[in-house]
Amino acid sequence: MSKFSLTAIPFFILAGNLMNQGGIAKRLVDFVMALLGKLPGALLVTNVGANALFGAISGSASAAAAAVGSMVEKGEEEQGYDKALCAATNGASAPAGLLIPPSNALITYSLAAGGTSVAALFMAGYIPGLLWTLACMAAAIFFAVRKGYRGTPGRFDWKNLGVCTLKAIPSLSLIVVVIGGIVGGVFTATEGSAIAVVYALLLGVCYRNITLRSFWQIVVDSAKMSGMVVFLIGVSNILGWVMAFTQIPQAISAALLGLTSNPVVILLIMNVILLAAGTFMDVTPAILIFTPLFLPVVQTFGMSPVQFGLILVYNLCIGNITPPVGNTLFVAIKVGRSSLPQVMPYMLGYYLMILAGLLLVTYVPAVSLALPRLAGLI
Repeated sequence: MSKFSLTAIPFFILAGNLMNQGGIAKRLVDFVMALLGKLPGALLVTNVGANALFGAISGSASAAAAAVGSMVEKGEEEQGYDKALCAATNGASAPAGLLIPPSNALITYSLAAGGTSVAALFMAGYIPGLLWTLACMAAAIFFAVRKGYRGTPGRFDWKNLGVCTLKAIPSLSLIVVVIGGIVGGVFTATEGSAIAVVYALLLGVCYRNITLRSFWQIVVDSAKMSGMVVFLIGVSNILGWVMAFTQIPQAISAALLGLTSNPVVILLIMNVILLAAGTFMDVTPAILIFTPLFLPVVQTFGMSPVQFGLILVYNLCIGNITPPVGNTLFVAIKVGRSSLPQVMPYMLGYYLMILAGLLLVTYVPAVSLALPRLAGLI
C-alpha cells in the first residue's frame, strides 16, 4: 500500500465532497437548461446533461443523482412530469460521470492493471461517458415525445446562455485544469488530485457554501470513504498475489480460450459475467477482483489494457442502476418520490440504450483509444 500514486484516491474523494457542498449543482443545471432547454422534455434532458457534468466533477453517481435530481424535481412537478419517468431519467444518467474524468474508478483500474497510464485512461473515458449521456438523452427525448412534453417556449435566448455559462465556468474549469495538466504532462494524476482539492475548497469558500464546521465534516466523511477504498486496494494486492501463485488467471484464460477462440464470443461472455456481478457488487471491489482475472485473457488476442479498462468500468457502472443493489437507482427513486415498480418500465428503455453504448465500447476500439492516440498517450 506504500504507493505514492494511491494518494490520488483520497484527494479526489475529498475534492468531490468539497464540490458536492460547494453550491455548483444549481449553476450546472442552469447552464445545461439554457443550452438544451428547447429540446422535447427539456427538464429531463437537462437532468441528463447536468448529471454527466456534476458526476464528472464530484466523482460520485449517487451524489449527482441526489444533488441534480433535487434541483430539477420541483420544476418537473410544476410542469406535470411523470414522477417515475423523472426518477428513471435521473438514476439512469447519473453513472455517466464515473466514466468522464477525473474518475476514481479508472485510477483504481490503473493500479489493479499493473500501472496502466492514468492519463491515457482519463482521455479514453470521454467518448464512452459521452455515449452513455447521449444514450440517456435519446431515451429521455423518446419518452418526452410520447408523453407530449415540450421544450421551453419562445426563441433561443443567447443572453441567458451567456450569463449561465459565465456562472458555470468556474465549476467546469476544474475538469479543464486537472485533466489538461495531467494530459499535458504539467503534473501527475496524484499532484492533480491535490490541486483539485485546493481549487474545490477555494470555489466553495467563494460561493459561501463551505464553513469551518462543514469543512471538518467533509474531511471526516472523506477520510471514512478513503479508508474503505484504500483498504480494499491493499487487500486486493494480497488476493492478486494468491491468484498469481495458484495460477487462477491462467486457468480461467485457458478455460475461456478452450471454450472458444473467437474474441467476439469471449468478450460477450465477459460482458454477461460483469453485468451479473455488477448487480451485486460495488464498482471498486469488482474492478480489483475481475481485472487480474480477465485482463490476461483479452491480452491474448491483442486488446489494449486501456480499452479493457473502459469496458470493465462501463459494465460495472450499469450495476449502479440495477436492482437488487443499485445504489444510484434507489437514491434517484427516493429523491423523485417514486417506487421501484413504477420506475422499472422506464428503466428498461434506458437499459436498452446504455447497453447499445456498451457494445460500441466493447467492439469498436476507436471509441476508447482514439483520443489517447490523438494525445500521444498510447
